[in-house]
Amino acid sequence: MEGFRYQDNELYCEDVALHELPEEFGTPLYVYSKNQIIQNYRAIEEPLKDLDHVVCYALKANANPAILKILAQEGAGADVVSGGELYLALKAGFPPSRITFAGVGKRDDEIEYALKSNIFTINAESAQELQVISRVALRLGVKARVTLRINPDIDAQSHPYITTGLKQNKFGIPAEEAVGVFKFAATMQNLETVGVHAHIGSQITKIEPFVEAANFLTRFVTSLREAGMPINHIDFGGGFAVQYLNVLTHEALPVEPDNAVVPPLRQYMEALVPVLRESGCSVWFEPGRSIVANAGVLLTKVLYTKENGAKKFVIVDAGMNDLIRPSLYGAYHQIVPLKLQTYEHEHADVVGPICETGDFLARDRVLPKSKRDDYLAVMTTGAYGFSLASNYNARPKPAEILVNGDRVRVIRERQTIDQL
Repeated sequence: MEGFRYQDNELYCEDVALHELPEEFGTPLYVYSKNQIIQNYRAIEEPLKDLDHVVCYALKANANPAILKILAQEGAGADVVSGGELYLALKAGFPPSRITFAGVGKRDDEIEYALKSNIFTINAESAQELQVISRVALRLGVKARVTLRINPDIDAQSHPYITTGLKQNKFGIPAEEAVGVFKFAATMQNLETVGVHAHIGSQITKIEPFVEAANFLTRFVTSLREAGMPINHIDFGGGFAVQYLNVLTHEALPVEPDNAVVPPLRQYMEALVPVLRESGCSVWFEPGRSIVANAGVLLTKVLYTKENGAKKFVIVDAGMNDLIRPSLYGAYHQIVPLKLQTYEHEHADVVGPICETGDFLARDRVLPKSKRDDYLAVMTTGAYGFSLASNYNARPKPAEILVNGDRVRVIRERQTIDQL
């Protein structure tokens, strides 16, 4: 089942016409397709069936409890980066034995929470962090399972803000220092070093950087074993890209600028399995965006249109407080009407109500012509949409809706002003 499609010139989520939702639930409004989430997860899981593996969903992409429960029921593990995310993962039903805790700045109380919860592993990012984990474990009288995150200095060829595997990035232990840090970890009685972790970035549209990382990790595990360290676990991270341009096509929609075609999820996995199998390790993956991004849209209402002589503006009720990716990264999201009522196009900026010039959802975009009270859908916003939302300008956070076939369920109520 397609998550989102046009049918009789109306945009649908599964079997629900989206134009019906704003009148009942208001805007801005996040809408998710349950079956698209499941389909995306299985597209990653199925090609890995002959590899000893766990697919851990990265909660930072979207931590709505209802979405977490769907993935926990599918058998996914969880990749968390805070005590709050660990709490949500456990509450949603992810087994502690399938949870990994990453992140460059874990507080002592978060480390304690992870150890008391008996999760599978903590991904340590420095020798100093190893010492802190060891001290906390000693105080609790437990042995901490740790994986060491290595920075392989591999260019993910992605946006600089979401590239994480280069020397100038804050993440991980430099590759040339890694063997020494592993030997240092082995001297600590309260640590059990079970594996190696790497994560080179996000929204990586090419397969080659992943293959390079897989070859690096396989060679590195071999060198560790030769040095007498019995490593049997690789945490490969995530970062698999999704399509943001031309997500929906229709004769009434403008064709968006050419961009690199994103490989299907299956192709990423099929390229990695032969390389990673050579390591003889259990391999964990941490996809987030690729599971939920194209399963969500942000619905918004046109409040006004205006021209200033140089530009036309379509002013909507969703702003950078609801979806910050365009303002933060210059990210591109396709924007389409819920009802196709014209073949006329216009050149415009789509901007929100926030008192910032940087508050925009699209700039210099060719769009179907719109007017006051029209409803638009900002596509591919299931990842890093609501999870990055804020109350800037004292604006309440939007509601979230889950669609399953022809059924609609509110999975987060709209925040009210008295909850600010």
